[in-house]
Amino acid sequence: MTSDSSASSRKTVDVVCVASWNADLVSHVARPLARGETLMASAFSISPGGKGSNAAVAAARQGARVALIARIGDDEFGRMGLALWHGEGIATGHVECAPGERSGVAQILVYADGDNSIAVYPGAGAGLGAQQVQAAGALLAGCRVVMASCEVPIEAALQAFQMAHGSAGKALTILNPAPARPLPDELLARVDVLTPNESELFQLAGAAHAGSIDAAAAQLLTRGVGAVLVTLGAAGCRLYQRDQAPVEVAGRAMAVRDTVGAGDTFTGALAAALARGEALAGAMQWANAAAALSVTRAGAIEGIPTLAAVAALLT
Repeated sequence: MTSDSSASSRKTVDVVCVASWNADLVSHVARPLARGETLMASAFSISPGGKGSNAAVAAARQGARVALIARIGDDEFGRMGLALWHGEGIATGHVECAPGERSGVAQILVYADGDNSIAVYPGAGAGLGAQQVQAAGALLAGCRVVMASCEVPIEAALQAFQMAHGSAGKALTILNPAPARPLPDELLARVDVLTPNESELFQLAGAAHAGSIDAAAAQLLTRGVGAVLVTLGAAGCRLYQRDQAPVEVAGRAMAVRDTVGAGDTFTGALAAALARGEALAGAMQWANAAAALSVTRAGAIEGIPTLAAVAALLT
């Protein structure tokens, strides 16, 4: 069963997101827990989440026309996702609602310094595969950017990126490799822009390159990735491309509430900027500013800024 909305009927969109969805169960605690330890939380909330969903909302708030390819449970958390996407004007014609299955959940601990730890149960999203992606061929043939994360099954991301680069596809592909896991060269060769954070970069490149961002990025470029755009938190981001000097964008001093969703905001804002024709070096400026703004408010969705807010920060 697929969902429907007025936005879902659009044949042409700017950004297609092969999306994970989950409800965020967020507890605020003073510090990370030791094994076997119990701490009292100072606050708790349930809010929309999932790396793909967050990035799609970020792209939409940056002015892109966005569509999802996703699989959710036919439950209260799934209905939360549909309500969010409809409210953001995101097309949901290729969101499958799986009867009898639960939607994904993320259990998030936010610490006093704004950092966090996250455990994700994918739920119905684990069933997203090549078949659902193939059914969205018209969307993929007409869009400008296709993005995915490692929260969705690899076969779904690979199918989408193959179609984006196929005879009918002309779209750029963005992969946010979070959570980091081993990725086949077949997939990496289809990635135009990879957006890892520093930890994910080292996990993907392997122990031999740990400690050197330059060496780790170079290793991934040799495996076929078009560009490696490393997010460095408060230090900004750094772009690596073959036979070119690295391009660095400095971080911005912001009052941090929490960092939940900052990486997703970066990826979504990057996709939107590329879709409207920004060059990669310019698009990373927009993405860096959007991510900086996102940490000033609590929660992944509440922190995602609008295009106007990012433009104001950049002026």
